[in-house]
Amino acid sequence: MLLASRARYHWGVKLLSVTPDAADTFKDGSDYVQSLDRALTVILAFNQRGAMSQSELADITGLSRAVVRRMLLTLKYLGYVAQTGRQFSLTPRILDLGFSYLSSLPVTEFALPIMEEVVRRTGESCSMSVLDGRDIVYVQRVAAKKIMAVTLGVGARLPAFCASMGRVLLAGLGEAELDTWLGELVPTQITSKTITDKTLLRQEILKVGAQGFAYVEQELEFGLCSIAVPVRDRGRRVCAALNIGMPYSEGARKRAVTELAPVLREAATLIDRSLGMR
Repeated sequence: MLLASRARYHWGVKLLSVTPDAADTFKDGSDYVQSLDRALTVILAFNQRGAMSQSELADITGLSRAVVRRMLLTLKYLGYVAQTGRQFSLTPRILDLGFSYLSSLPVTEFALPIMEEVVRRTGESCSMSVLDGRDIVYVQRVAAKKIMAVTLGVGARLPAFCASMGRVLLAGLGEAELDTWLGELVPTQITSKTITDKTLLRQEILKVGAQGFAYVEQELEFGLCSIAVPVRDRGRRVCAALNIGMPYSEGARKRAVTELAPVLREAATLIDRSLGMR
């Protein structure tokens, strides 16, 4: 999508794989704005560290120091970057860029109290995400109060092919669109449980579409599993996914399917109805 060619600098978690942008030829056209690309690259590079010098940013982004300097000074003038000595860091104003997108998603407004109820009833964290290229992006999350918790928040990204919410969102695509998506995918073996065979992955996604939920066990990280269901807009299209994440245990699958899935479906239905009324 917006920055597929700069995927290694996305907000949230660092991507586990990078797929070349099939539309790189756009850069050769007159509509391509190189300075905008460079400014966003500098902004996203701050995901590596909180504060950096011009030379450090140049090393990370691959841009020249002169270009990085111009980008930083412009961002500083606009209020998105602060400078202390030779160190530059992002200011809270940078959040406006993310919240502009979130505010355009009305689903997050009324999903929050519904998700809070899911957490209250299950004792597990509840998240909502949308599909963005090869990734899912978290647009809402309510974390359960536990000693050990997964540090994922709004804006975090995970590879869609091996995440429960990702498979739900992919199941919502048309078959031709799904085949195109899978054809361009370069799956990474994240754990020994990760499905990387595209034929098996396609079968799993179609199964998710038929049964109405996705259960993923230790494919993203050992010791973690999750179950997800679709959220549909007024046209009955899958527009988001809702999930519950939890630690893996021997009876995790049974609990997820018999206890957690009904709670998630009920919550998704409430959100669906709210979208329909909107």
